[in-house]
Amino acid sequence: MSERSRPSYPLARLIAQALPFADAASTELPLSRLLRLALFQVSVGMAMVLLSGTLNRVMVVELGTPTWLIALLIAVPLVVAPFRALIGHRSDRHVSALGWRRVPYIWFGTMMQFGGLAIMPFALLLLDEARTFDMGLIAATAAFLLTGTGFHVTQTAGLALATDLAPPDKRPRAVALLYVMLLVGMMLSAFVIGGLLIDFSPTRLVQVIQGAAVLTMALNIVALWKQEARAPERTRPDPDAPSFGALWRSFVRDGRNARLLTGIGIGAAGFAMQDALLEPFGGEVLGLSVGATTGLTGAWALGALAGFMYSGRALSRSGDPLRIAGLGLVAGINAFFLVIFAAPFGSPLMLYAGALLIGLGLGLFSVGTLIEAMALAKSETAGLALGAWGAVQATCAGAGIAIGGAMRDIIAWAATSDAAGTAPLIIGASRATGYTSVYVFEILLLIAGLAAIGPLVGRDRTSSTQSRDSADQPFGLREFPT
Repeated sequence: MSERSRPSYPLARLIAQALPFADAASTELPLSRLLRLALFQVSVGMAMVLLSGTLNRVMVVELGTPTWLIALLIAVPLVVAPFRALIGHRSDRHVSALGWRRVPYIWFGTMMQFGGLAIMPFALLLLDEARTFDMGLIAATAAFLLTGTGFHVTQTAGLALATDLAPPDKRPRAVALLYVMLLVGMMLSAFVIGGLLIDFSPTRLVQVIQGAAVLTMALNIVALWKQEARAPERTRPDPDAPSFGALWRSFVRDGRNARLLTGIGIGAAGFAMQDALLEPFGGEVLGLSVGATTGLTGAWALGALAGFMYSGRALSRSGDPLRIAGLGLVAGINAFFLVIFAAPFGSPLMLYAGALLIGLGLGLFSVGTLIEAMALAKSETAGLALGAWGAVQATCAGAGIAIGGAMRDIIAWAATSDAAGTAPLIIGASRATGYTSVYVFEILLLIAGLAAIGPLVGRDRTSSTQSRDSADQPFGLREFPT
């Protein structure tokens, strides 16, 4: 960090020393402005905690909603995720009389996120009544889709804005700092929301979710205020830019890319199947409160942050990205063993440790596969490589969430009664059987992911390292995971 960009106040200096990637600050983008911009990531993290953490636990345990339905609702926003590359591409070429490229996308994404959160609690309460179930299902699907679309659009354009504002040599670390703030926002939101819902009631649920909607608007307006300068000349279309079809054909021509994307998809599904199950598992099997199970999301985010920081340190020492990804898969396998054994031992501590280790494994796997995808791409296809990585990651994660919820319900039904409803079809089954069966299947998927990426480790590392170190191929996280 240059002398001019170094914080002058003791508190600011302490933050700069303790916060990972605080050296991303520069004269053009000081740390105070960068942290203010990062507030949109805090709002995205808050929405993610609500969608994939708190709400699925409340809907399963308190409202008695079928797990497969919650898993399907959580997977709905991921339908938009494969289009993140298109969103970024459109914001790159957005034509505006005011000269803004990113601001319109961030603003409309914020409005969608606010609208989804505003109607969500009432939609969930409608699901609790048999006579209003159909209306509640339609409203809940719309709420989840609006919220998910909103934070995908906001995050994609916001990260693109960060790359516009930061100088070229600071862009990778600036975007990395924004992702750190996403995880910080998830941890803080998990603990705050969990504390507010310790004494659960439908009224309190409405207050918490709608309070999150108002806070989303406030945070994003503060984050966006006077960040992007008006420049009408930048909004003019570039007729010489290569077409999407040409870039895609060039990218998929390499068979190594196909194997890498296969490994990414298998691993993403393996980590994601538990997204709608971990908190209900803690509530139904271990008897944890809403606040205690929401803390599982905080533990997961803490583990993901640790994985991200370790990956950054290892990559700075010329570590192999695929070895880091493989380490993440191994961590995930051990994490699911911990979660499985938490039930017979009745140990919430083992469940928390498993959630922490799941986050760590996912962080290592995500960073490692993302950097490898970038290393395989040429400078003119880097965005396409990131888009392909994000599309496979999100699509397989969404499918994994939906399949995991359905698998849990089917196995739980088979474990509790036969066709006549007199005896279980699975001998020795318990309430945990449906959950643990999914966790075992996730272990098998992570092992398959290791088999898929294993042959790629150590191959063609010279060219990949050169491409990563080249000035034309900086370490960028423009499409980093949501």
